[in-house]
Amino acid sequence: MSTERRMNVNKVTTHVLQAMKERGEKISMLTAYDYTLAKIVDDAGMDVILVGDSASNVMAGHDTTLPITLDHMIYHASSVMRAIKRALVVVDLPFGSYQGNSKEALVSAIRIMKESGAHAVKMEGGEEIKESIQRILSAGVPVMGHLGLTPQSINKFGTYTVRATEEPEAEKLIEDAKLLEELGCFSLVLEKIPADLAERVAKTVKIPVIGIGAGAGVDGQVLVLHDMLGLNTGFHPRFLRRYMELYDGIKGAISNYIDDVKSQDFPNESESY
Repeated sequence: MSTERRMNVNKVTTHVLQAMKERGEKISMLTAYDYTLAKIVDDAGMDVILVGDSASNVMAGHDTTLPITLDHMIYHASSVMRAIKRALVVVDLPFGSYQGNSKEALVSAIRIMKESGAHAVKMEGGEEIKESIQRILSAGVPVMGHLGLTPQSINKFGTYTVRATEEPEAEKLIEDAKLLEELGCFSLVLEKIPADLAERVAKTVKIPVIGIGAGAGVDGQVLVLHDMLGLNTGFHPRFLRRYMELYDGIKGAISNYIDDVKSQDFPNESESY
């Protein structure tokens, strides 16, 4: 879609996303975790920025998203919020901050909204976290759902393989999607599920459906910024398209800097006072 055909808005809101779905305009979404990259993502015209718990992987080097804390998420979200002007910023509620305790879930969501200034939170799960979603929504905090592969449940699944390939799990996913809409979630993410199922969900619910590894029949797409820029070299899922190969470029620039320092080429006379 050309720039001219994009919805011309100064600030993306949940209402804008709903209007985009209704007019058939796809929603663009990327992760960001720091001020510098968030500013670039926002200046490029991104619709939604997700401050993902994937920061646990790409920023802190953990194998899973489980170790990241609420304080960490607030830190990253605050950094992003200082950079953005246009995008809607959604923040993941981290593992352990909302499951099984709706009061704690509300406290976690309020902390994110008050201390970072973010616009919404994202939560993984359906029926099993219904009470937490209801309590957060009752406080006026917008919630984005997340179904399919839910990385916070990796120890339950035991694998990052495609989810909902069998009919019972597919039917539960559809019912959970309907439930999230009924509860009042403004959008939901579908991760790593069959494309035909994802398209079916997007046509069943009226709220925007964002896919990652869920085919083209949904209302928008999300990727991890570090993956699509080629900063992560060891991650090659089928759904990932690399738009740049920054690892090699940055490594080369740093190598050149080292050589210039060692050879005393840097700094030269024009770079000195």
